[in-house]
Amino acid sequence: MDDTPLKQGMVKPDVVAKLRADAKHLEAYFERVLTRLGGAPPRLVEAVRYSLLAGGKRLRPALVMEAARACGAVDATHASVLASAGAMELIHTFSLVHDDLPAMDDDDLRRGKPTNHKVFGEALAILAGDAMVSMAFELIARDADPELVGPLVVELASATGPVGMIGGQVLDIESETLKLDLCGLQQIHRMKTGALLRAAVRMGAIASRAPEHQLAAVTEFGVQIGLAFQIVDDVLDVTSTPEQLGKATQKDAGRGKNTYPALIGLDASREAAAHHLKLALGALETFTGSADGLRGIARYVVERDV
Repeated sequence: MDDTPLKQGMVKPDVVAKLRADAKHLEAYFERVLTRLGGAPPRLVEAVRYSLLAGGKRLRPALVMEAARACGAVDATHASVLASAGAMELIHTFSLVHDDLPAMDDDDLRRGKPTNHKVFGEALAILAGDAMVSMAFELIARDADPELVGPLVVELASATGPVGMIGGQVLDIESETLKLDLCGLQQIHRMKTGALLRAAVRMGAIASRAPEHQLAAVTEFGVQIGLAFQIVDDVLDVTSTPEQLGKATQKDAGRGKNTYPALIGLDASREAAAHHLKLALGALETFTGSADGLRGIARYVVERDV
């Protein structure tokens, strides 16, 4: 469940520009959303703001917006699309805040800044994460088209909960003392990381009222990108520095975590990521240039060096 500051690295400048443009729309939306919290304790709002507006790649909300564009949305900042993107980023940010806690990964650095609990204390960090979960579903309920609220809520809740990200995190913790095979590791990746990436493109398609064949295509794209993302994340934990990633590195091996490099080696891990990229791009074959944003993000996922 990685998120690091956005740098150009090896990636084409137009992809970086698109990610930044989508992030700008999202952050303007968050500023409006935070003004709705006038009755909340100021310190809680400050803790939410600290992590929510700390930057990062904004990859998941960008996938929502680019999937909407791929499926024909005239305006990818339409209320339903933007609410879906905002909800996705709130859930992702909550997961980062809770992952960094001493009871979980015990990290001091996130996105190049002290982690939330280092600034606000463990209790408030937990409550800020809890608040972001409720805010995510409130965004969809308040801002999305009424007839889309149900499908969007089901999609996000499923990807977040026991059969998605949270369930994957449990499996990841339980497997620290076990030696998994490749199938077992992929199952963790599909749930812990892949579920939200898959849901991101599906929510973009749903928000744009995509037909079933387009929804199926972006779903397969999301599955493959989810696997590729976590493989690259595993590789970067081994090959990068904390300064490059904006967070601690080389912790997986010390915790006995199952990773692709530990299981099959670095070279084979890079080959596996490239394979999943190929499958992801293949899933978009029936789309025209409207899906170029998704294609660019897919390449970014595999080619990034942060």
